[in-house]
Amino acid sequence: MTVAVDRTKCIGCGACVMECSLEAIDLVDGVAVPDPQKCKDLGACVKVCPTNALSLAVPAQAQANPEQRSPEAGSKFNLKDPLPEAVSDYSQGNEKKTIRSQVSPVAGGDVWSGVWVIIEYSNGRIAPVSWELLGEGRKLADSLGCELCGVIAGHQVEGVIPEAFAYGAEKVYVVDHPVLKDYRTEPYAEAIAALVRKYQPEIILMGATSMGRDVFPAVATKMQTGLTADCTVLGIDPETKLLQQTRPAFGGNIMATILCRTRRPQMATVRPRVMGMPERVEGRSGELIREEFALTEEDFRTKVLEFIPADAKSAFLDKAEIIVAVGLGIAAKRNLVLAEELAEALGATLAGSRGAVEAGWLSHDQQVGQSGVTVRPKVYIAIGISGAIQHLVGMETSDFIIAINNDPEAPILRVANYGIVGDLFQIVPALTAEFKKRLQHGVAN
Repeated sequence: MTVAVDRTKCIGCGACVMECSLEAIDLVDGVAVPDPQKCKDLGACVKVCPTNALSLAVPAQAQANPEQRSPEAGSKFNLKDPLPEAVSDYSQGNEKKTIRSQVSPVAGGDVWSGVWVIIEYSNGRIAPVSWELLGEGRKLADSLGCELCGVIAGHQVEGVIPEAFAYGAEKVYVVDHPVLKDYRTEPYAEAIAALVRKYQPEIILMGATSMGRDVFPAVATKMQTGLTADCTVLGIDPETKLLQQTRPAFGGNIMATILCRTRRPQMATVRPRVMGMPERVEGRSGELIREEFALTEEDFRTKVLEFIPADAKSAFLDKAEIIVAVGLGIAAKRNLVLAEELAEALGATLAGSRGAVEAGWLSHDQQVGQSGVTVRPKVYIAIGISGAIQHLVGMETSDFIIAINNDPEAPILRVANYGIVGDLFQIVPALTAEFKKRLQHGVAN
């Protein structure tokens, strides 16, 4: 395959030459000429052509069988097309770049359809991000005109099934087996990959939790497809019908949109509290499919000897409704008491920026930001936090943001609903006293 050029329309403007990251197009006698040895049919040149002189060539195999279409045509495509790469487009200012990564062909059939959400259930607890992703998956499925499915792997999961339907799943796949009682990478990856091979979903989503970050790369490797981690935005390209997977990149300085053009399934993990929680409809039902798990305990090398619950404070930071967060602006660990008193008065959870954590004032479990926890509380109070992009991506979706900083140019003030510019050592104690006073009188305004 290569880009086709209509010589009667080409005006030799050179836009395609500038756009092609592979340097696969040259102007010859004022007409764009693609190099078939370099062209990977990425399509960026086609989009920028002002006269529509360029087009993506259709392979003869696809013409012969219209039911086996390229991924640009939607949910059916031909896996035999030799295009082994995933593509990432990103921008910084006016600069546009493309990232390509090689992947191998995936085994199996060639018709992939449906949006799947892996529902994380472990030790009797469901990760709330699973329901958030069912809400986001509903939007993706509606854009593609396909069904939304939930996947539950574990042991004694009957109580999870009605919840999956209540949060919007039309179909639920269940693998219930004693080997899956405690989470381990190998058995969970095998269970999920077996379902994927059999039912061939077009898109699979999972939370960017400890489990999701561990098992999803293993599943992607088994399926020989791409995976985009820690996404903050998902969407469907209206032209190609590909999943647009957007995440912070290069230290959070840019936002990269990743496209998996030629492999299926398209896989992405999404940080908790980035997406909104969908409406729960009690009594909603759908199709239930139970699958067997043929492997036994002897088939796996790792064994769970003991389960130690995580510290409650760190486990629920992403679920906190009120957060008081501190940064290097508080100057010293001894000044942490100011934030602790305010948090106690409000019944809030204490957190901090990366700088505060690296200074040893807080634990890593309390870090908010790109390399910490993504939060979405009702109220987020930032004390002495400048607002680097790495921190903002972890809290900017909070319902209400109050920032206290002595620098009127601090970036966090741009995202805050209320910005208080001044000395935090005067402002924070005054706020704490006022909140205590109002709460004692039963007025929480």
